[in-house]
Amino acid sequence: MAMRFQIWCLVARHAAAVLVFGVSAAPLLVASASAQGEVNIYSYREPQLIDPLLKGFTELTGIRTNVVYASAGLNERLAAEGQNSPADLLFTVDAGRLSEAKEAGLTQAVDLVSLQQTIPSQYRDPGNHWFGLTMRSRIVYASKERVKQDNITYEELADPKWKGKICIRSGQHVYNTSLTATLIAHKGEAFTEQWLKGLKANLAHKPAGGDREQARDIYSGKCDLAVGNTYYMALMATNEKNPEQKRWGAAIKPLFPNASDRGSHVNISGMALAKNAPNKANALKLMEYLASEQAQKIYATTNNEYPVNPAVEPSDIVKSWGQLKPDALPLENIAKFRKKASELVDKVNFDAGPSS
Repeated sequence: MAMRFQIWCLVARHAAAVLVFGVSAAPLLVASASAQGEVNIYSYREPQLIDPLLKGFTELTGIRTNVVYASAGLNERLAAEGQNSPADLLFTVDAGRLSEAKEAGLTQAVDLVSLQQTIPSQYRDPGNHWFGLTMRSRIVYASKERVKQDNITYEELADPKWKGKICIRSGQHVYNTSLTATLIAHKGEAFTEQWLKGLKANLAHKPAGGDREQARDIYSGKCDLAVGNTYYMALMATNEKNPEQKRWGAAIKPLFPNASDRGSHVNISGMALAKNAPNKANALKLMEYLASEQAQKIYATTNNEYPVNPAVEPSDIVKSWGQLKPDALPLENIAKFRKKASELVDKVNFDAGPSS
């Protein structure tokens, strides 16, 4: 059965890479509860962002990790597989999907003192169903050449002075629905709807691409500002294997919105123990490892993410940007507004672009 899981993992990894992986992309699996020496992971996180961690865990413990990578559909797959799911752990790129997994009954509580001691309460579920592993801030990328100011607010992105000068990925991407949910939590639905309309009117073109492409468009002069995650900026700036992306990173500077008041929006990557985990003991060992100082240092130095463990410092390039002031709003509060955020994005027809 373990061999069957590994073969399917390879198929799923390839499917995810070409962005066609989904709930129906492969037949459901039946896992062996007696499997030893392994842990099975469903991951929304990209391979290069977690492979160094998993390699370190296997070297330390001898426990093999089998991973299915996908950009969408893993929560739905867990639900469809039910008690027969081979998954032990779910890795996600934001708190919203973790909260959704809990609400759907796909996770179980974890009572590990080590996790409660190393992960601050605002970055884990109150019922211990999910735990943050890394933090990233949703910041503004600004052209070094054309933007003179060194501070900004999220609210200012709707100011007409930026008309035709802002780039952003789809408003329905989880990174942006979480940001929109933050505005709802702080300012209310009516304000946020008007904010989305103002931001839409200021776009240089229809939302498209990922965070790296927003930096590319600043470099090429298509826009002066963009919205993106901190770690993408660091990864571009330090990318020796891709000179083009390094040029994109060199063309921008980070502006941390609302640093002088409530703080910048922070989201997490995180983990949850699957409800029917067949290798629970090994999964718990991996959870403890990922929250440890050893693993958190790998996250910081390899991925340039902010460690969720306060005992571990960010990488040198991240520290060079100055102290991050995170929005103190609990992530659980943000997660509950994600559905409304998505509805508002559709209501204003955000992804149609500025001329619609």
